[in-house]
Amino acid sequence: MPENSNYGAEQIRVLHGLEPVRVRPGMYIGSTDERGLHHCVYEVIDNCVDEAMAGFCTEIEIELQNDGGCRVTDNGRGIPVGIKEEEGVSAVEVVLTKLHAGGKFGNGGYEISGGLHGVGVSCVNALSSKLIAEVAQNGELWRMSFVRGIPENHLTRIGKTNRRGTTIIFYPDPEIFEVLEFDYNTLRQRIQELAFLNKGLKFHYIDKRDLKQQEETFQYNGGIVEYIDLINKKEKELEDKEREEVAKGERKEDDFRPRLAPREPLYFTDSGTFKDHDIIKKYELEIALQYNAGYSEQILTFANNIRTIEGGHHLEGFKYALFKTIKKYAVEGKFLKDKEIDDLKSEDCREGLVAVVSVKLENPQFEGQTKTKLGTPAIRGVVGDAVENKFGELLEENKEIRTSIIAKALNAKKGREAAERAKKAVRKGVLEFSGLPGKLADCTSDDPTECEIYLVEGDSAGGTAKTGRDRRFQAIMPLRGKILNVEKASMARALESEEIKNMITAFGCGIDQIDDTGRYISRCDVEKLKYDKIISMTDADVDGAHIRILLITFIYKFMRPVIEQGHLYAAQPPLYKVTKKVGTREEKYFYDDKSLDDYLNSIDRKGEIQRYKGLGEMDKEQLWETTMDPERRTLVRITIADAEKAAEKIKVLMGDEPELRRIFIEQNANLVKDLDI
Repeated sequence: MPENSNYGAEQIRVLHGLEPVRVRPGMYIGSTDERGLHHCVYEVIDNCVDEAMAGFCTEIEIELQNDGGCRVTDNGRGIPVGIKEEEGVSAVEVVLTKLHAGGKFGNGGYEISGGLHGVGVSCVNALSSKLIAEVAQNGELWRMSFVRGIPENHLTRIGKTNRRGTTIIFYPDPEIFEVLEFDYNTLRQRIQELAFLNKGLKFHYIDKRDLKQQEETFQYNGGIVEYIDLINKKEKELEDKEREEVAKGERKEDDFRPRLAPREPLYFTDSGTFKDHDIIKKYELEIALQYNAGYSEQILTFANNIRTIEGGHHLEGFKYALFKTIKKYAVEGKFLKDKEIDDLKSEDCREGLVAVVSVKLENPQFEGQTKTKLGTPAIRGVVGDAVENKFGELLEENKEIRTSIIAKALNAKKGREAAERAKKAVRKGVLEFSGLPGKLADCTSDDPTECEIYLVEGDSAGGTAKTGRDRRFQAIMPLRGKILNVEKASMARALESEEIKNMITAFGCGIDQIDDTGRYISRCDVEKLKYDKIISMTDADVDGAHIRILLITFIYKFMRPVIEQGHLYAAQPPLYKVTKKVGTREEKYFYDDKSLDDYLNSIDRKGEIQRYKGLGEMDKEQLWETTMDPERRTLVRITIADAEKAAEKIKVLMGDEPELRRIFIEQNANLVKDLDI
């Protein structure tokens, strides 16, 4: 029995005010790494966007300050500065120090908003070493400051102003966050996304940090139509070029095929009310879609401006109604023989589809504060009806568009059926494969939370890693060169690959598979993942980077939750070893040219340099010391943004379009510094 077996009332702790946020920050912002850090910025921006959605804000400015802070300013109404009678303090103080306080719980504040739970900006305050709030309202400027969520003073009038709105300046608390530096591109992606989703709203994004100073403005009067244009930009450029070649007689007209269907994205909106558990709620939705010449689908869904990366009922309604509508016109137009009607599947109607589905509704139900899946069941029918009616009208009124979309679906059907005939037994066989892959050297621990698996390039490096690892918690799986490019291959072909089958079996979490109606028949279940970390360990050269990108793309396509929940990493092997020749003999490892050059200058360049071209050049002690020892190694966590970039690079460099590769090479040839032949 434990020595201290007393358990009484004195052991019960009550958390007050914002204390719960500081004690368990992950419950409110997901994590305390870079994801949680950037989530704080999103929470503040979302409040500004709520003002815009309510019709009171037209501009938002985000500034990354040189002192480590982040400033977000809008030109909305400003947080109310009056006294909240039941609290005895200003509304500004209530909003910034009380959980579940704000204008999003009725009383006419906001009908539609992203910050449903009302904990966003107060959480940011709790997790900031310092936060300053300024409110410009009715010609007067007010200010209040906080330290770790505790007010330093009362709300104070500091002067006159001719502007209006709210400014929040916050400094992430080093006691809470593992990372304190904001990543410009991560925030840029979200800011640009919000600009697409809120037609006409202007975002001014500024980076004032030393050596990084830059600024951009995002404003899209075309809204999500311009979002589709951006995604399909390369396809459009290629089609325009080929059209020009046909016009000049440089290309035969028979050799030209449109890459986009239709030429411009289709766009439709809807609004009204719906019934959700006997409550009448308002909604607005807008959808833009366009098909390209590719084989994969890309459907981006949003609820109240929040990216629902796990989808939800709005996505289900969209997929079902899209399939139903296309099939209806295919049957009516006699594109399908009677015996073929049931052979057209939902997935056929989504091949090459790029779509943005954005819904805005009162009191949406999400899974958790990080809001990755929309759980309001009634919205499925709302979106489905809108697609059937609005999308149906567009097809009805335009024969050319109708014909091109149906032809795209029928071509996909033919391709799918051919693949199924050729690969009939593959899908089932791989998932029933049992036992451990032959080359896997597993770890002895049965606790997934402490286990990790290294995917190692080549048998030579794999052998070194097996002898140099800590067998208790580190597993090693050697890979034979480059794995299959899954961006280009069908599901059936991918599941034929021995390397891919081995990884699926080793990881233990399964893969995402979709049936003919667009519903999942199997899911990647991260709870069953055998390893907390999946680590790509490849050579520090071009081939190694290529293999790493292929691995990321495979996991992104078939096991996306593994990346979303932070289980995929890339090891960082050193590029150089320097042996100091003068004085005490010393060996140091370097991971980039700058740090190498700085060190060589510090020892008057009196050192012997070894350039590692492959992991196999290291002995087991060197590999452990530089790349595998948890105390000394450097791992880079792969995020969804990283995976999306990798998938895009694979599509350009290894997809079905050689012209895209040519354009990329022409645009980037000047970046090549050292060509190893």
